[in-house]
Amino acid sequence: MKKGDSFSYTFSLTETIYNGFIAIFNDMNPLHTDCQFAQNHGFSDKVMHGNILNGFLSYFIGEKLPIKNVIIQTQEIKYYKPVYLHDSLQFRAVIEDVFESVKTIELKFVFENQNQVKVARGKVQIGIL
Repeated sequence: MKKGDSFSYTFSLTETIYNGFIAIFNDMNPLHTDCQFAQNHGFSDKVMHGNILNGFLSYFIGEKLPIKNVIIQTQEIKYYKPVYLHDSLQFRAVIEDVFESVKTIELKFVFENQNQVKVARGKVQIGIL
């Protein structure tokens, strides 16, 4: 992997993912579980948990990169727009830097919804084992 390499993947926010997140982490905040509550606060529907996107990022790093001997060292994500159940998210990442002396790669990434609206962006630093 080298500086400038780019990657993309599409994630679907399904009922299984949503329900699984709630079952595992028990985050029952009404913004995420009560459509009426979310609408009363200016959203069109219940908002999906932001950390679901972190799970997508983890999956991408662990399963979709061309190398498997990696570990996430740091990550940063900024949320811009809400994500809703059944959204299709296009994930794109590009290698910003490769630090061979310390076996580290830095990627910048973005998530866009099916309407090409940026919903989140960030960066992740991975170490090569």
